[in-house]
Amino acid sequence: MKRSGVRRTPRARTPVTLVVPALLAVAFLTLPLIGVLVRTEWDELADHLTSPGTVEALRLSLVVSFWALGLSLLLGVPLAWLLARVPLPGKAVVRSLVLLPMVLPPTVGGVALLLAFGRRGLLGPWLEGTFGITLPFHTSGAVLAATFVAMPFLVISLEGALGGLRPRYEETAASLGAPPVRVFFTVTLPMVAPGLIAGAALTWARALGEFGATITFAGNLPGTTQTLPLQVYLLLQDEPEAATSVSLLLLAIAMAVLIALRGRWTGTPADRRARRPPDTGDEPGPAAPPDLSSTPSPEADEPHGEQPQERQPYEEQHWALHADVTGFTRLALDAGPGTTIAVVGPNGAGKTTLLRALLGLTPRAHATLRLGDTDVTDLPPHRRHVAWVPQDGALFPHMSALANTAYGLRAQGVPRAEARREAGIWLDRLGVGHLAHRRPAQLSGGQAQRVALARALAARPRLLVLDEPLAALDQTTRAHVRHTLRTHLAGFGGVCLIVTHDPVEAVSLAQRVLVLDEGRALQDDSPAEVTRHPRSPWVARMLGRNAWPGTATPEGLALDGGGTLVAAEPPAAGTPALAIVAPEAVSLHRERPGGSPRNVWPGTVREITTSGSRLRVLVASDLAPDLVAEITPQAAAELGLADGVSVWTSVKATEATIVPL
Repeated sequence: MKRSGVRRTPRARTPVTLVVPALLAVAFLTLPLIGVLVRTEWDELADHLTSPGTVEALRLSLVVSFWALGLSLLLGVPLAWLLARVPLPGKAVVRSLVLLPMVLPPTVGGVALLLAFGRRGLLGPWLEGTFGITLPFHTSGAVLAATFVAMPFLVISLEGALGGLRPRYEETAASLGAPPVRVFFTVTLPMVAPGLIAGAALTWARALGEFGATITFAGNLPGTTQTLPLQVYLLLQDEPEAATSVSLLLLAIAMAVLIALRGRWTGTPADRRARRPPDTGDEPGPAAPPDLSSTPSPEADEPHGEQPQERQPYEEQHWALHADVTGFTRLALDAGPGTTIAVVGPNGAGKTTLLRALLGLTPRAHATLRLGDTDVTDLPPHRRHVAWVPQDGALFPHMSALANTAYGLRAQGVPRAEARREAGIWLDRLGVGHLAHRRPAQLSGGQAQRVALARALAARPRLLVLDEPLAALDQTTRAHVRHTLRTHLAGFGGVCLIVTHDPVEAVSLAQRVLVLDEGRALQDDSPAEVTRHPRSPWVARMLGRNAWPGTATPEGLALDGGGTLVAAEPPAAGTPALAIVAPEAVSLHRERPGGSPRNVWPGTVREITTSGSRLRVLVASDLAPDLVAEITPQAAAELGLADGVSVWTSVKATEATIVPL
């Protein structure tokens, strides 16, 4: 009888030459701790820890360490943000200065503090003469010394967390109308909270255990500067057993902090991770309207920073668009109120750069931008009234779907109840109202994208820029959201730009299609005109056509990829042009065909794919560019088509459309 079960994959054996030194390192780090445990007088531990001197030193240590933590947060958080977000000249030098106290001998740090803040230091006489402040041999001196050696732990930990946070969240918040200070407190800090907490815990623990800088700069005065580490130093001379007990206390506190952090400060991933539900159909469930009358949770709803501008009635305003974009993307763009423009082009064509230039978020391109009668060129992103939906939605993970959707309204000064009520309406329109109190980690990809779209629409922008907003949706949900978006855009008083790779979206949502390539506008026409006469090979292929660039000849087109295409109505000889042939106009044969076709090439089948009820066959040829033919499964069976089979392709001259470029 065979045993059923999962077979374990054999693991490679760990080299002994690595295991032995590693075990020695563990033993080297563990033995001193074991020594403390073995030498502790357990029956006298309580007496040692409750002695008046130890209690007073513990109290002072807590006071000093928490004051040091407060100063580190006050000064270190802005410094970490500066290092992570601002391209400062000499940033490496600043970071080295931050790290210096971590590698500097503590006593040297104490000497440096004396030379700076002592009575004969650089600032000491001024502090004493002007404010009557004397730092050495005072509790404030112990706080200063602890802050000096501990703050780097906070700065480095938080800088790493900020460096791992994609700026897209902050940029999206700015596009919804939130000023920088509000973005910092409502988006940035909550999203880096684990790194901030880890850094704060390490800072506090390091300040609690500070010894060298404190004794050098602040002295060792009982009740004034004598903290627990200094108490241990004194006890070692007269009461070594008591010193061991106090050392055990400090050791226990340090281990508790490190165990609680579980490696977060080193960048080790946490064990608990929120898992996004799979996209098993995004059909809305039973509508359970959110309880908008309940007390809202404090999810970054309070305004921060500058006061929001007064908002005018949305329905009464219309905003035309005029933009001159320079830099990597160079074009002029004019559109009247209510216009939707689909922006298409290959990867690297400059589509996202165009959107970011309109948002004021990129140095690669600059947009002179006018919305209605207002020139917003020199305004920061949060005052442009340009709402953005990036490709991944960039929902704020610490907020519910309802709070996310209401974020832009709250940033614009809308009262909380009204903002949440309107946000709930938008979530209902997009079929995710029943998910209002879920956070992004509890939403599927399609659900999250619909919430992101609702958030942008609820912000009442003058210009709406959408970067592939429906890409994460399944076909059924995409049609539903596309209909909702089309309904909204029909009454939208501004202009909407949609970056898309889906020809259905371009045709169904937009009145104009802007084709970009290498930062230039190749075509800006109606969807019907772009469909009939695409001027870009990429667009033609996106529409499912064969597209070959070349130069016109008296008989047709000399193709850039080799070969000649005979066409019925070629342009003037020498004209750069694009040949477009529908896949269904390409015929396949096993033998060289006779009769009327003017364009006949031998080739080899490279790929066969399904397209609805038909098959698309990719044929490679040495005499012409690769082309795609579309045939029925029955025809493919009759021809015996498979990868590697030799075939002949034919195209009638009348089936080739030549578009001058």
